[in-house]
Amino acid sequence: MPSKALSLLGMARRAGKIAWIEDANLAAIRSGQAKLLLLAGDAGDAVAKKYRNKSKSYGVPIFVIANKNELGRALGTSPRAAITVLDDGFAKRLHELLTIV
Repeated sequence: MPSKALSLLGMARRAGKIAWIEDANLAAIRSGQAKLLLLAGDAGDAVAKKYRNKSKSYGVPIFVIANKNELGRALGTSPRAAITVLDDGFAKRLHELLTIV
């Protein structure tokens, strides 16, 4: 994952524009607040399936990136399997950074 995208995730966290706890992620997807889902490449099969199914049902774009440790480090938390981006601006920029690669 590009370092610019990781830095942007840290900024989004400080701005309060992401969710990273499973219940909050799923609630954001169901409520339409989630603009983008970032899923760790090493997320467990059951967790990945749950997020993929919810995201597909609610039309939330998904990027499979990094691993759980890298996502956690970007946020300054413990390892994370998934992060939802709640802001259009951050989601758009992350989408741009992640599709350039």
